[in-house]
Amino acid sequence: MNVLLSIKPKYVREILKGEKKYEFRRSIFRYREEIKMVHIYSTSPVKRIVGRFTIEEIIEDHPKNLWKSFRDFSGIEKVEAFKEPIDPKVSTPDFVPPQSFRYFKETEIEFVIEGGEGLKNWSERV
Repeated sequence: MNVLLSIKPKYVREILKGEKKYEFRRSIFRYREEIKMVHIYSTSPVKRIVGRFTIEEIIEDHPKNLWKSFRDFSGIEKVEAFKEPIDPKVSTPDFVPPQSFRYFKETEIEFVIEGGEGLKNWSERV
């Protein structure tokens, strides 16, 4: 299983440059043991899937403790930036970006990345 994260362009640029190493979220992935890859969707005005990474570790704690402990350290192994950001609406006209994140099967995202014929039930949660 994979995840598509919606992130503001400002923070996406920092992630891709290696300056932002942690992504803080209010809610944790329910299926975290099954997640193989996290894809980054840069929100408006970019509206593209711009890269992906694997999760090194998920740490749960109070936000103040997390910020104090990890603001200067790496939590993402390596981000793979795409040479050409992907417009998911090209292969999936009914694509709706997730508010925060969305689970999906590996074959679903590969359809989008490789410009497949589109995903059926894209807005349906896995």
